[in-house]
Amino acid sequence: MKLRRLLTITKKEFIHIKRDRASLVMALVAPVMMLLIFGFAVNTDVNSVKLAVFDGSRTPSSRELIAKFNNSYYFKTYELVDSPRKVEEYIDKGKVKAGLVIPEDYARELKRNRTAEIQILVDGSDPTIARTAMSYSIILASNHSVKLREVLAAKPALVAKPLVLYNPTLESSKFNVPGVVGLILQNITIILTAFAMVRERERGTIEQLIMTPVTSLELIVGKLIPYILIGFYDFIIILVLSYLLFGVAVKGSLALLILLGSVFLIGALAMGMLISTVAKSQLQAMQAAILFLLPSVLLSGFMFPREAMPRLIYAISCTFPITYFLEILRGIIVKGVGLNYLAWVTAVLMLQIAVIILITMKKFKKTLD
Repeated sequence: MKLRRLLTITKKEFIHIKRDRASLVMALVAPVMMLLIFGFAVNTDVNSVKLAVFDGSRTPSSRELIAKFNNSYYFKTYELVDSPRKVEEYIDKGKVKAGLVIPEDYARELKRNRTAEIQILVDGSDPTIARTAMSYSIILASNHSVKLREVLAAKPALVAKPLVLYNPTLESSKFNVPGVVGLILQNITIILTAFAMVRERERGTIEQLIMTPVTSLELIVGKLIPYILIGFYDFIIILVLSYLLFGVAVKGSLALLILLGSVFLIGALAMGMLISTVAKSQLQAMQAAILFLLPSVLLSGFMFPREAMPRLIYAISCTFPITYFLEILRGIIVKGVGLNYLAWVTAVLMLQIAVIILITMKKFKKTLD
């Protein structure tokens, strides 16, 4: 082995790496990105759970209890509502993960040295948050009860009765399986379409397509139709297998689920096509797909609660369409809610997909030019 020849080959390889900017970015930026994502986003601790509160008593005693919850590390009061039904409605819409219902006779029961009961409503569609919220609420109520016993001599002075909505048994499959449906639909379609135009470019057939009378719109739609059919097949077969193998049935409207799933599918295909038009080789397409898919999986709320993420990471998670699609999937499949409860997340999802499609069309025309 000659040192001079070895250094020459090494220099040549550095030149290749420098010219391949996509691979260079992947090698230098990806480790930092992964460290930040895994360090900040991968957090199973649950804190600052959004809490809807109904105070039927409206007394200093009830306000003291609300302050006990709000000042804790675990809960954060989202809004004071005017009825217990409003608490359930906020949980249905996904605005909050838990609710505190204080009855009208709360202060009166305490004054009579009787046991006062409060109700804790918990969103069981996310078992991790539900278990933690129930445990924390019982602990907070017990601690407050000890304090009240010292003053009122009631045994016990306060009892918290938790009620788990949608998933009373807290089965993990009812939370994980809908998330898997969304991830499979996203990952497969993006990876497949990411290679569509790159494959044409590497084989040299893109020039032949440009010379034909086919317009750019016809070309992009024609190339996407097979992947749309594949995506529909994957979507339907996953829903069927989820029911047969895991017992996860669709509680809400199946038609609405398929409709919104189709919208998300089109967005995923457009994202894959955008990657395809930007990448110059199949390797670059794969690298770009990984750079997009990895953060979307970790930050979407599929594995880790978004409530535990720092504000900056939480804001980044809001830029991924899969984040809102997972809320739609779990809302329809687990909660059985309709479009009136999913209007906000649906509107944001459609807006993001529209932006992706517009950028894809613009970039696609530039590529053809």
